[in-house]
Amino acid sequence: MNPRPTLVVTANDPTPPYEQLRRQLDDLIRCHVIAPGDRLPPMRQLAGDLALAVGTVARAYRELELAGLVHSRRGAGTRVVDHPPLLSDSERQRLLRQQAIAYLRHALLLGADRQAAVDAVQQASAEEVSFPRVCRSA
Repeated sequence: MNPRPTLVVTANDPTPPYEQLRRQLDDLIRCHVIAPGDRLPPMRQLAGDLALAVGTVARAYRELELAGLVHSRRGAGTRVVDHPPLLSDSERQRLLRQQAIAYLRHALLLGADRQAAVDAVQQASAEEVSFPRVCRSA
């Protein structure tokens, strides 16, 4: 996992912290930012880095393992599997819609209207976007 991607868990996000972390790691794994065979940070270390409870990180890792993205072994840590499943087009569209709804809700809470939210997305440059890669299924 080089260079180390930035993970952010926000307290004012209505999404539970474990789910925020799981989603980010899921995206990084599926887009091969975290490559097959890479080891995820130890749970205690990541919990400390993000000011989370170890149980929160453990739950995110457990969810990733249930999705077939990582494999955990006591003493060996948690590693990305050799062939993580890619998203289908329908799954990608479902997740995109889910993220769009969450973004729009946040924008409205900030006092922006729908058009201002859309304009902000269109004006965001590639350098400002954390993960510019496109992940497609085979």
